Amino acid sequence: MAMIGQPLDRIDGRAKVTGAAKYAAEFRVPNAVHAVLVQSTIAAGSITGFDLKEASDMPGVLAIITPNNAGKLTHPENVPQAVAGPLLQNKDILFNGQHVALVVAETLEQAQSAASAVRLTYTRGEAATSMDAMLGQAYPPKHFRNGARPPDTSRGNADESFATGAVKMDATYVTPIEHHNPMEPHATIAAWDGDRVTVWTATQGISGVQSTLAGQFGIDKANVRAICPYVGAGFGSKGNTWPPATLAALAARTVRRPVKLVLSRSQMYTSNGYRPRTVQKLKIAAAADGALLSMRHDGFSSMSRPSLGEFAEPVALATEMLYACPNVAVTHRLVALNAALPTYMRAPGEASGVYALESAMDEMAVALKMDPIAFRLKNYAETDPHENKPFASKALRACYEQGARAFGWEKRSAEPRSMRDGNILIGWGFATSTYPTNRMPSAVKIRMEKDARVVLQCGTQDIGTGTYTVMTQVAADTLGIPMHHIRFELGDSNMPPGPVSGGSMTVASVSPSVQAACRALLDKIKDRAVAQPGWGGQSRDGLQLRDGQVVGIGQQISLATLLEHGPIEAEAKTQPGDEKKEFSMHAFGAQFAEVRVDPDLGEIRVSRYVGAFDGGNILNAKTARSQLIGGITYGIGMALHEETLVDQETGRIVNTNVAEYLMPVNADVPDIQTIIVPNDDKNSNPLGVKGIGELPMVGVAAAIANAVYHATGVRVRKVPIRIEDVL
Repeated sequence: MAMIGQPLDRIDGRAKVTGAAKYAAEFRVPNAVHAVLVQSTIAAGSITGFDLKEASDMPGVLAIITPNNAGKLTHPENVPQAVAGPLLQNKDILFNGQHVALVVAETLEQAQSAASAVRLTYTRGEAATSMDAMLGQAYPPKHFRNGARPPDTSRGNADESFATGAVKMDATYVTPIEHHNPMEPHATIAAWDGDRVTVWTATQGISGVQSTLAGQFGIDKANVRAICPYVGAGFGSKGNTWPPATLAALAARTVRRPVKLVLSRSQMYTSNGYRPRTVQKLKIAAAADGALLSMRHDGFSSMSRPSLGEFAEPVALATEMLYACPNVAVTHRLVALNAALPTYMRAPGEASGVYALESAMDEMAVALKMDPIAFRLKNYAETDPHENKPFASKALRACYEQGARAFGWEKRSAEPRSMRDGNILIGWGFATSTYPTNRMPSAVKIRMEKDARVVLQCGTQDIGTGTYTVMTQVAADTLGIPMHHIRFELGDSNMPPGPVSGGSMTVASVSPSVQAACRALLDKIKDRAVAQPGWGGQSRDGLQLRDGQVVGIGQQISLATLLEHGPIEAEAKTQPGDEKKEFSMHAFGAQFAEVRVDPDLGEIRVSRYVGAFDGGNILNAKTARSQLIGGITYGIGMALHEETLVDQETGRIVNTNVAEYLMPVNADVPDIQTIIVPNDDKNSNPLGVKGIGELPMVGVAAAIANAVYHATGVRVRKVPIRIEDVL
């Protein structure tokens, strides 16, 4: 039976539920000590002095590292964050909660106690803490999408054509700051041996850790080893190498002992990025029959002070390609605040941008008196209208059809407030989902041991998505041997390099390398077989590996016999080709939400949900379903719960905990039906996969917001939607 596609249990499942899986902070490193961050209490200004006497005299304190004694780090171009305030390189304060000192002590409790005794004096500056107040000073990003494309694009003339529309809408949508909150906090253990450093760190990209630390400390990349066999989720927050990882290595170098630095939950709100707040202005015009004439999407996202780096939320990219419209203009602007640097958060750009776009599309459908799905189909893009290319594959129409059938969409009454269950208002909402199909270079090493068991290695990560399992499935199918004879190893920068686990590209990037390495191993096995006495004349291409035997015409030889001469090794590297020059590559989906709203209390509950997705070839049906359910749950949080609150007077985040930063719990999540629409996308990569980590979150917030409008007749143009918004 083929293993690819089967709903197999996770190979690492038992290790996780029994506690055998080791996360970054759990490695036992002899002679390790502890570090604790000290953070600023103002949002702008500079440090004028440190009073360290009380803290230095406390038991167990080994060092207090400040900008006065931290030593200089370098800042090569490939380091994502500037070596500014957060790395103790100067005394400027750019945001409230910035790292200003690091206390190292024998025990965690001693370090925490001493950190609380560090005293600072400041010269206060004027802080910009309100994005709305600073919109007039917005500016275009310098390095949008890593410089791969301009922040603004247009086709046709969106402004002139808008004026000709029979039906128009002009609205502003707002999404808040959101934080990732993975179960595992950011943590690093760093240990130096001469000019070589090993870090056990919670990361979505061990290769990035290796490159960043090598650059910052001015050492050869080969002298940095990053280890991360398990990640307790990241959702994008662990994609970059953030200052705490560097500071752990800096502290270890200072005290000449291994140092463990684990962030508190509160510190994770200012130390490792967040989803920036966005203000999005959309103008859409259509002819009377519903054909789109004009779309303009102007996106503003909050940012840190530029000296900390740059991150632009690409909110308008889906608007460029999702619908067939002849006149489209999109812009992206940054609003600099005294805040930490934002970063990627699950479905970056699309999660925020498609919320606005699909809410606007629903408003247009209402104004046109068209069914929301019929309006999308009227403007269905058979090819990418922005890139003027065919899609590598697109089964969105089937997602609409299958999702609507499963949800019972044909029973929907169009008028708001027209569907009830007793006194409770019922609303049905719909939205489209899309996310780019990404792929990066990857390499895999494979070895067949003397017992015919196989070990594969790749310096990638399993961030909870099932990488250990699906790569083993690919190897089992390619080699034709049982899964329990295969071990897939990852999480070590000493292994062949893999990509960052983000952008829904791990499977699309690593699985082709696994497949290629297995094929290379098979070739070497066959070469060894035809080299055996009596096998002359056999063609390698005609041999098969079956039941532990290499089988030829009238001959066979056991793997055990072939392996008497030693293990067999191979390696393969794969990378994207020219497919993005030929095709527009995206995954798609259709989101359907039912909400129940109490008209007297304003309480909103998602009571039913259906999502239908075109995610390409699915390698494991069970882990795929987990990703789909998780993404939809994440979207429920975006729609109704999650919001990071900043005190406008001090610039301080006030809900830096999971008690007051609301997230959906079991009672908030209904039965979720997921549908996987078959679509083997061989144009994108050899295994036909698209990636489904981000896709299921995109459009959820819009589907729920549209359902709330249908239930109440109140159009809310910001998330999260609160009780007071619908009363």
